[in-house]
Amino acid sequence: MSEYRRARIPGGTFFFTLVTHDRIPYFDSGARVAVLREAFRQVMSSRPFRIEAIVVLPDHLHCLWKLPVGDGDYSSRWREIKKAASRRIATDSNQRKERPVWQRRFWEHAIQDESDWRSHVDYIHYNPVRHGLVQAPGDWPWSSFGMAVRRGWYEPGWGKQHPGNIAGMEVE
Repeated sequence: MSEYRRARIPGGTFFFTLVTHDRIPYFDSGARVAVLREAFRQVMSSRPFRIEAIVVLPDHLHCLWKLPVGDGDYSSRWREIKKAASRRIATDSNQRKERPVWQRRFWEHAIQDESDWRSHVDYIHYNPVRHGLVQAPGDWPWSSFGMAVRRGWYEPGWGKQHPGNIAGMEVE
């Protein structure tokens, strides 16, 4: 059995990658993404956190969260988000009484500094281009890129060329 320990940094900022079970493209429609959004809203109403960047692709998602001061528990939030979305997406359960929508685990990275934050936000927003789904980040409908442009983090045409600061990043 694994001895993996997750980083618990109260008030920390974390980058996450979550993948669907067997890479099935569960989030290939606006209706399914809406289910996921509702799961986020539901959990955030009882266990607040801030989403600083997010992208939902058909078979995985990346996001960056800022946890509240004094709170380092992202695992239970993810458990509840995954459960809430799974209940509405999959009607059948397996022998373990799980609805196989997600891989059991997820990948997290504690953001170290402003440069690390910027690289991960850029990675999130460039991801649909990287996977060949669109020509530019602004063309992907299930991303926080538009919000980031409105906040002044990007020019609207950013990402038509590969951003150099994410070269070599492999977090999937």
